[in-house]
Amino acid sequence: MNTRDLLIEIGTEELPPKALTTLANALADGITRRLHEAGLEPQGHTVYAAPRRLAVWVQGVREHQPEREVERRGPAVNAAFDSEGKPSKALEGFARSCGVTVNELEELLTDKGAWMVYRAKQPGQAAQALIPDMVAQALDALPIPKRMRWGAGETAFVRPLHWIVLLFGADVIEAEIYGIQTGRTTRGHRFHHPEPLIVPAADEYAALLESTGHVIADFATRRAMIKAQVESAAAGLGGHPVLDDDLLDEVAALTEWPRVITGNFEPRFLDVPKEALISTMQGNQRYFPLLDAAGNLLPHFITVANIDSRDPAAVQLGNERVIRPRFSDAEFFWKEDRKQPLSAHLESLKTVVFQQKLGTLFDKTERVMRLARHIAALSGADLEHAARAALLAKCDLMSGMVGEFPELQGIMGRYLAKHDGEAAVVAQALDEAYMPRRAGDELPASSVGQALALAERIDTLVGIFAVASMEPTGSKDPFALRRAALGVLRILIEKNLDLDMRVLLQFAYAADFPGVRANHSSDVDKLFDFMLERMRAYAQDRGIRHDVFDAVLATRPTRPLDFEQRMQAVNDFLALPQAEALAAANKRIGNILKKVEGELPSVINDALLLEPAERELANRVQQLEAELAPLFAAGDYTAALGKLAHLREVVDAFFDGVMVMADDVLLRDNRLALLNRMRALFLRVADISLLGGTA
Repeated sequence: MNTRDLLIEIGTEELPPKALTTLANALADGITRRLHEAGLEPQGHTVYAAPRRLAVWVQGVREHQPEREVERRGPAVNAAFDSEGKPSKALEGFARSCGVTVNELEELLTDKGAWMVYRAKQPGQAAQALIPDMVAQALDALPIPKRMRWGAGETAFVRPLHWIVLLFGADVIEAEIYGIQTGRTTRGHRFHHPEPLIVPAADEYAALLESTGHVIADFATRRAMIKAQVESAAAGLGGHPVLDDDLLDEVAALTEWPRVITGNFEPRFLDVPKEALISTMQGNQRYFPLLDAAGNLLPHFITVANIDSRDPAAVQLGNERVIRPRFSDAEFFWKEDRKQPLSAHLESLKTVVFQQKLGTLFDKTERVMRLARHIAALSGADLEHAARAALLAKCDLMSGMVGEFPELQGIMGRYLAKHDGEAAVVAQALDEAYMPRRAGDELPASSVGQALALAERIDTLVGIFAVASMEPTGSKDPFALRRAALGVLRILIEKNLDLDMRVLLQFAYAADFPGVRANHSSDVDKLFDFMLERMRAYAQDRGIRHDVFDAVLATRPTRPLDFEQRMQAVNDFLALPQAEALAAANKRIGNILKKVEGELPSVINDALLLEPAERELANRVQQLEAELAPLFAAGDYTAALGKLAHLREVVDAFFDGVMVMADDVLLRDNRLALLNRMRALFLRVADISLLGGTA
């Protein structure tokens, strides 16, 4: 079967930088999927994405669809002919619809009866006839939240279209898509090569754009070029760049022909907290800041132009002129904020509503102080430092710096607290209260910071979820409760804080919330279940099997660290050769015990142990109860399950030689008590009968 390469390029006005790669990948996925569905079997593809173009080069596309077998089922045989064997009207109508006579139909025998069928070979269509519709459908399906129209037409796309290249090998596939006639003409760089470029063949596209058009069409290549150029320029200035991945992606999406330009600013601005300057450079100007070996900000920056300028010095001066007033604003706010202590903002917190049902930021501060002291007492942190940090935690929200740079809340609190002479651990905790700020972010390092970060999140969770009844629904989570819950779990688990989550929720609920219900158990239950579901997501992200999580969840541990230790123990247990048999045995025991009406017996009468196998199991269970008690107390679940694994042979012998549901009630209850006691040992860790589900 002959094949050719396919090139599709959609030329547009400048595309939204943050959506560029998403759109390009979606276009490639849409095209390749449709080619596969049509039987054109592409062998591979390359995605191109630049500010003014989305393109995909598909390799090894068949020139024609393969011949296909067509089968249409008609009426059942018993309804296809009358008593004299003549074709029924239904059969004749079916034959006409297929364009054949009744004699050309065949009979199909199945398990459910016999049917009349039409079979034929359908020749495949040429790829060039199918591809234009595929392109239009793929463009229609792109994830574009809001499409725009241009000119007098009704065509709508993410940005106005200017050209479409559609090549099959060296041939143009003639078509009109979105009102644009396809061809082989593309455009180079807007300034370096504004003239049309003729693409000879699909596989020459990227090389032509780079060599003649001054366009690096491949996004990953452009991004790597930018990174290398920025690192080289930084080394020349004696520093290393702050290479934020999101910023690299955005700059790569804004440039076709990236060229770095360095710049400088007055050293006096280095007196401003470096986070504010970095935020301005990255967020407002898309500059790359530079740090020295000690992590201090240098008075230089690197920007990336989309052109080989004939006067780089003028570009540099322009960028320096733009950044100066922004830095001056930051300098002004920093000076103003230091004119009064951070605590001076406490009174103004009373004027800011946190949430209508939950009072002001000052009300929240008082609740968090109480909770932070409680957590500090449980975790061994300094109570007074925890209370002081909680008192000041929201004050920087009223500062000029956070007003100008909202993303620096907490960070500015740390700087201002240090300036005021607050204890170092208190200042550090003001920053750590917001950790983790995002998925995978670092956690609070200090015990006071951990107590404050937990208190802040738990108060928000209890307040918004349980008191205000505004739990997340679907994709809506305006108060970021899912993120808050995950933060709580990560701190408790990854910082080895063995605290009872349910008890903390109950303590927080008992705070002075306006209009809180006296009977709060159902509210706490609902929130605790929500936390357990977040625990499921946290476990899944780290590769924990679903059945392992469910096995531990069945025991409802209330301490997240304990939950984590149980999951790790069950993971280790799964690697043992006895695991599968013991999981099956526990499932069998569970099914037996479920059928027992009333309270399950738990007292074993040694005199009623008649069979050798049940005497051996009883001895082993009673022995293990004593041996495992200190292991359970220490949370050493791995060792406990390791010892329980040795029950396999005894359990197998028991089921082989003992009738549990004996006619004698006393014997039956004694054997049920034995199984109940054995299963209870496993349930001190997890319900291993649930193992073996979806991994």
